[in-house]
Amino acid sequence: MKVSYTAVCVVLVVLLLSEAQLSVSVTCNFSQLSPCSNALVNNSPPSKLCCDKLREQRPCFCQYLRDPSLGQYVNSPNAKKVVSSCGVSIPNC
Repeated sequence: MKVSYTAVCVVLVVLLLSEAQLSVSVTCNFSQLSPCSNALVNNSPPSKLCCDKLREQRPCFCQYLRDPSLGQYVNSPNAKKVVSSCGVSIPNC
C-alpha cells in the first residue's frame, strides 16, 4: 500500500491543529488569580506565578469584566498596573 506524502502531511496538520485546540481551552476561575492578590493589595511587583496565571486566564477577562462583582477588580488601577507589569493586556470587550 502506497501512502502519498500529501496525505501524510494533511493528517499531521489536522492532528497538530486538534492538539492546539485542546491546549487553548481554559477553565475560567477568578480564584486562579489569587497569586496576584499580594501585588494588587500591597502595590508590589507581581510574582512569576501571578504573571503565569494572568496569561492563563486572559481568555476569561471579558467574562470577568461583564460580571458586576468581578469587573471592578479587573478594571481597577492596581489591576491594570499588575497586568501591564506582566506584559498582558486587558482586551476591549
